[in-house]
Amino acid sequence: MLDWLTDYKIPVGKFAKTLFDWLTANGGPVFDVISDVMDALIEAVLFALQWPHPLVVIGILVAITWGIQHNWKTCLLVSLGFLFVLNQGYWEAMTESLALIVIACATCMLIGVPIGIAAAHRPRLQQALTPVLDLMQTLPTFVYLIPAIVFFGLGMVPGLLATVIFVLPAPIRLTALGIASTPVALMEAAESFGATNSQRLWKVELPWALPQIMAGLTQAIMLSLSMVVIAALVGADGLGVPVVRALNTVNTSLGFESGIIIVVVAIILDRMLKVTRT
Repeated sequence: MLDWLTDYKIPVGKFAKTLFDWLTANGGPVFDVISDVMDALIEAVLFALQWPHPLVVIGILVAITWGIQHNWKTCLLVSLGFLFVLNQGYWEAMTESLALIVIACATCMLIGVPIGIAAAHRPRLQQALTPVLDLMQTLPTFVYLIPAIVFFGLGMVPGLLATVIFVLPAPIRLTALGIASTPVALMEAAESFGATNSQRLWKVELPWALPQIMAGLTQAIMLSLSMVVIAALVGADGLGVPVVRALNTVNTSLGFESGIIIVVVAIILDRMLKVTRT
């Protein structure tokens, strides 16, 4: 009855295939450079995490936690969490996932915070970004893997790119929210003292929005961890590999064990980076 409508199907899939084919044919050198840079970054982070003794790395991470939180209870929680990961034999897999998370979150923050600031100051830009960010967050994550595999093959790089695309909306939205929520009284006080636009940004808006920005970072970390298993499907190493192996072999013990490790890592990173407004 609706054949007349389906006969004139809008060629969304064909358009996407044509676009990907054109990019593959003409963007090879660009994708090679991106792949080489990302591979180098991943190797550098992995070297920093895997070359020292695990206890040394744990000590450094606990020291970073103390520098951020100044709370011995949080430092104890972080140290016990990492020792648990080491005890369960997942240290190497954890560092591989941590490398992907660190690079993905750093990339998202470097891109997302400036965009969030611009969106908070320009309502039209925010209106234009909203549907794009909605699309990025609601599109099934497996869809991101298709062009990543087409352009970069299997391995850590496509998993990293898919993670960045999926995670990027979080820091943009939360940064814009934090900047936009700066009290009018603070802005008026800064203006009365003759502060320039850049001074208001650096000395009023960003300090006020810091908890929201850090919330964007922790949200990015949680979303990155949710991509660990999906990235393993395209050859990315890390904590997702034992989860996929457990799923394929219906190994309840391995699946529960690796799942608990992912939860522990999520809790550790959240407590390490949690910032509250003082």
